[in-house]
Amino acid sequence: MYVLDLRYYTYMAKLTLSVDEDVISRAKSYARQRGVSISAMVETYLDSVTGLRPSAKKDAPVLRSLRGILKKADLEERRRHLAAKYR
Repeated sequence: MYVLDLRYYTYMAKLTLSVDEDVISRAKSYARQRGVSISAMVETYLDSVTGLRPSAKKDAPVLRSLRGILKKADLEERRRHLAAKYR
């Protein structure tokens, strides 16, 4: 079964945000590398935190694949590794 999600926007509200210049620079780089707009990133984020759409509540596939991966991890070994790494 295939589901096609088409969205037709007749009006998009504008939003003015105050954001640190360094954050904007990093966001532009991130967006450019992924071929998306910052507006799309902000919309996706706001949609996910408001939880209005059921699809926004689902984890991304990469998160599902990582869930539970560290259950058997030795936390003390990890602490030692990080302490040595960041001396």
